[in-house]
Amino acid sequence: MSLKQQIEADIKKAMLAKEKEELKALRSVKSMIMLAETEKSKGTEISADDEMKLLMKAVKQRKDSAAIYKEQGREDLYAVEIGEAEIIERYLPKQLSEEEVKAELEKVIAQVGANGPQDMGKVMGVATKALAGKADGKTISTIVKSLLVG
Repeated sequence: MSLKQQIEADIKKAMLAKEKEELKALRSVKSMIMLAETEKSKGTEISADDEMKLLMKAVKQRKDSAAIYKEQGREDLYAVEIGEAEIIERYLPKQLSEEEVKAELEKVIAQVGANGPQDMGKVMGVATKALAGKADGKTISTIVKSLLVG
């Protein structure tokens, strides 16, 4: 079952259960997928990799918004954004822990043959592809910096 079909099925379940927050999050994801399909070409389904990128983008947007709301003391809006992010994260593969990401990055650094901070670009290119959907770019970047500098 494709992600789009899974989301459509879950939208129906949320409608029947009258779960408004879940319904809102799922509808926004479905609209992102449909928009990506129409941009790519006439009604062609997007790849699983593209779906993953869309979901990660949606989660990142919500977490960024939540951080801004928290700074401004808007706990009500913060809770909504975090709730939506958690709903969308259910469709992403399990995120790796920091230790797991560090272990993977050490392998990538050895594979690329990076010696210091000047090789960060080479490492990030390989690492972001290898860890796509399993860790966010900010975490990867932070750990790569600490490994290459340290």
